[in-house]
Amino acid sequence: MSENRTRSPWVFDTRDLGRRPGSSQTMHRAVPVTGPLGLEGVIAVPESAEVDLEVRLDSVIEGVLATGTATAPVTGECSRCLEPISGPEHQLEVEFTELFAYPESTTEETTEEDEVGHLVDGLLDLEPVVRDAAVLALPSAPLCTPDCAGLCPDCGGRWADLGPDHRHETIDPRWAVLTERFHTDQDG
Repeated sequence: MSENRTRSPWVFDTRDLGRRPGSSQTMHRAVPVTGPLGLEGVIAVPESAEVDLEVRLDSVIEGVLATGTATAPVTGECSRCLEPISGPEHQLEVEFTELFAYPESTTEETTEEDEVGHLVDGLLDLEPVVRDAAVLALPSAPLCTPDCAGLCPDCGGRWADLGPDHRHETIDPRWAVLTERFHTDQDG
């Protein structure tokens, strides 16, 4: 019982699954985020959020195949208009598939330690798998909306707020005197 209290919620127990190929279990779990999950300062799952995990564990000859989906809210800043990104329309959803090799299996003996996951006392840890999938799925230049136009380079206003008639008249300084004189002649 004390083992369950200290075990990370990312860790799944496969001992009930057994080692007979073809056995499977489906699990659902909400896991709190305890550290940065994403691209800090750009877009990430906030530490106050939970990751919703849907996991299927399949016993295969060499270990346990974990397949699933992780869903969580994200927050960040739009790379074009600098508006905050958050809310229900901004969700991270990643799919993952990872083999966790049985101790002393051929897969464990023939692969590098970081190439494949490993079962330790019948337990598997999905946190590194989900973290890797999240970092790869999150955009390096997030947008508040797919058609975000960004900021006006002259005044810094958001194009979405400024409207289609917004413009700044810029005159080449070499022609400024001529333009002033031309406008004066037309006024008189």
